[in-house]
Amino acid sequence: MTVSGTRTAAPTLDEVALRAGVSRATVSRVVNDSPRVSAEAREAVQAAVAELRYVPNRMARSLVTRRTDTIALVLSEPDTQVFSDPFFASIVRGLSRALAETDLNLVLLTARDAREQEKIGRYARRGHVDGVILMSLHREDQLPEVLAAAGVPLVLCGRPFDGRPVAYVDADNVGGGRVATEFLIAQGRRRIATVTGPQDMIAGVDRFQGHRAALEQAGRRLEPGLVAHGDFTEAGGARAMAELLDREPGLDAVFVASDPMAVGALRTLQAAGRTVPGDVAVVGFDDAAVAQTCDPPLTTMAQPLDEMTPLMTELLLQQIDGGPQADSRVCATHLVRRASA
Repeated sequence: MTVSGTRTAAPTLDEVALRAGVSRATVSRVVNDSPRVSAEAREAVQAAVAELRYVPNRMARSLVTRRTDTIALVLSEPDTQVFSDPFFASIVRGLSRALAETDLNLVLLTARDAREQEKIGRYARRGHVDGVILMSLHREDQLPEVLAAAGVPLVLCGRPFDGRPVAYVDADNVGGGRVATEFLIAQGRRRIATVTGPQDMIAGVDRFQGHRAALEQAGRRLEPGLVAHGDFTEAGGARAMAELLDREPGLDAVFVASDPMAVGALRTLQAAGRTVPGDVAVVGFDDAAVAQTCDPPLTTMAQPLDEMTPLMTELLLQQIDGGPQADSRVCATHLVRRASA
């Protein structure tokens, strides 16, 4: 109905069908992008939709397509770390850019403990999202197994601990750890320490493995006193660096497995009166924005996040559209030289 030429209600599917001279079912197929419509009928429906300014009912459309046009990014970390670590912010920005040209929306979920993982598992299994990207996974996290068993399209940011056949995108963390340590060896550093990432996270394990491989290749032994474990936070890096200096005051280089931890390590070294890189050379990992602004600017291994985030989106969309379930990509890292080493 209209009053003085102004519509009092939104146009319906039946009105579009009447205006286009086709059945209601044909309009539904056109609106939901079904190929089972003739070119003539599609053109007539599209013209009627434009003329009436018809907007499809999203809820009704999802019942037909079984799609929500929403994917979830799930982070297994406390909220404080998610919003303070530049790596997570870079991933969110990259995924948002990758989805900008699609009809998909991105929701951010944090799973801080087993109870929240169970809640997110139920949420995804009940069809509230079309697919899930999981990142910052820890060894005991159950979400990959729960979602894979339920058939929810799934991509991991980082390879799985157990080698299960699941889609993932990862940086070459082993290669990056090796190159960082080889660089310090080539500079003539003799007492090379490392601040590792958490050893229940695959990035922490792999970067430590690369460090160890470089030492062994150079005929050096990995000394337990030159290893301290961090948590990928600035405070954790500061604590680990203090632990190393207490145990091994003669160390002359350190490979730190993330840039926030490296910034913390620099702070500890400066407080202890050590010059960087004169007394101690420091190499980080990530090439986060803070690597350019800290004092001194940080030599670091760059992760290709601009390459990784579109790949994660691509692999997830493939699965949503019925494509391969266990495709994977590993992206190369490279050394960025600045003043800390």
